[in-house]
Amino acid sequence: MKMANLPVQSLIKLLGAALCLGALTGGLQAQYVTTPAQKATAEQVAQTGVALSELAPNAPDNYTVKAGDTLWAISGLFLKSPWRWPELWGMNLQEIRNPHRIYPGQQLFLDKSSGRAVLRTTKTNDETPPSDTVKVTPRTRYGTLADASLPTLAPTLIEPFLAEPIIVDEKTLLTAPRIVASQEGRIMLTRGDRGYARSDKGDGLLLTKGSETLYRIFRNATPLKDPGTGKVLGYEAQYVGTAELVRSEGTQDSTGKDGKTVTDIVPATIDIVNSKEEIKTNDRLLPEPARQFMSYVPHAPQTATEGRIVSVYGSNLVRFATQNQVVALNLGKDNGMEVGLVLAILKDGTIVKDRTDAKLADIKLPNERNGLLMVFRVFDKVSYALILQAYDGLQVGDRVTNPR
Repeated sequence: MKMANLPVQSLIKLLGAALCLGALTGGLQAQYVTTPAQKATAEQVAQTGVALSELAPNAPDNYTVKAGDTLWAISGLFLKSPWRWPELWGMNLQEIRNPHRIYPGQQLFLDKSSGRAVLRTTKTNDETPPSDTVKVTPRTRYGTLADASLPTLAPTLIEPFLAEPIIVDEKTLLTAPRIVASQEGRIMLTRGDRGYARSDKGDGLLLTKGSETLYRIFRNATPLKDPGTGKVLGYEAQYVGTAELVRSEGTQDSTGKDGKTVTDIVPATIDIVNSKEEIKTNDRLLPEPARQFMSYVPHAPQTATEGRIVSVYGSNLVRFATQNQVVALNLGKDNGMEVGLVLAILKDGTIVKDRTDAKLADIKLPNERNGLLMVFRVFDKVSYALILQAYDGLQVGDRVTNPR
């Protein structure tokens, strides 16, 4: 990261690098996070503006924030590289735990009078020297419990995928509790239906005080293979719905026709509380994960990163993807992946004949940048990313690397 391209103290006081995605559905909430490295960077560049060469060609002199805007979109108005918005707005050194945020109706002014780019919330008088001081007037803000500050990305793009993808080993899924029957012999279950499930482990599914009552329902276990080595990185389970455990699994003694005591197996009772598609017997149950607190601060990797797109989420038969779709990468925690990392997508250069060469030699054209993606969920060997930009058709096997 070049220090010459980072923001000034006024920007540090203006907004906050830990601007996060608002509270999400499915139990996911936002948390304001600033890392020691980000704080150190802000302290080092407190007196530095953004180089004019880093501004977008048509960067506006001022902009009024509108409802529906995202930090990514606004950054794209001012900067060539939208993922560098934490540099543009800086971080709040005074109140790290309560960073300032921007809201619809606020005006942003781009000041280039010093030969460096500075973003302000008040317009500088051309007849007076520019100031890094932001005048604050006490006021009361009224609003609902839902936060009105701008999210990093449009929540609707990521919400559906935060709770769904899960990477397991095949054995885990095959030994998980399974749906064995439904009321009235129904073949398919949907929201509001009651079903029955069994577990082959221990005492089975038990409803006890303090125990997990919500389960996600999955089927299949599609192997995710590294496009280069063919090695299985994990198994992607297909999410189909959510169930609530309402009665424990157990046994019940009864008297048979011969007068002898018979012990009957009584499966656990579950109610389907959400369904993405119709649920059927032999679908598997896995405990609902603990609540996660997600923070999206887009940033480039600090070290050289090379990987590939493994699959397009939703179907192992789909090989092509475009903007706003989710893809799996052959990079995970073991490779240094973390939430918020932005990577460039490369299109392999084709091999063509050099028509200017008498021998018609084969030449390989350079790999060209074909888009951007941001990692939002990470497992040990696999991570999921949202495609933010796509210039041409993307496909399984395309390479990903540092954005510059």
